[in-house]
Amino acid sequence: MFHQRAESPLRLNGLDAARRFFATCLAETDPDSEHLWVAHVDDQARCIHLSRHDGGEGGASVPLREVISDVATHGSAGVILAHNHPGGDPTPSADDRQITRRLVLAAEAIDLTVLDHIVMAGRECRSMRAMGLL
Repeated sequence: MFHQRAESPLRLNGLDAARRFFATCLAETDPDSEHLWVAHVDDQARCIHLSRHDGGEGGASVPLREVISDVATHGSAGVILAHNHPGGDPTPSADDRQITRRLVLAAEAIDLTVLDHIVMAGRECRSMRAMGLL
């Protein structure tokens, strides 16, 4: 797991900004393994904390307890998740949808907004928000 405190908060207001940001993050990782990035944002969509959770060829899971703990530590208003699919298909899997829904339910209990979960594969990406899954 990798944690980073954002020195100069970047605004992640919208899918294009988030896609560009996470593409840069994923460019620094092994493309043959799944990696999950969680950007914590304030109420103005400025990234205040970033964490990376590495998986393997079989996938990367969303560590719900760690995400919620980071929310409390950093006072996050929302989170944006992004992960890659090494196989080349950016369509969210059934597991992706299920774990995202679990995070949304936990987030509702603490007034946190899950702004999006972006699945990237090469130059393509899918937004669960745009797909109506959030």
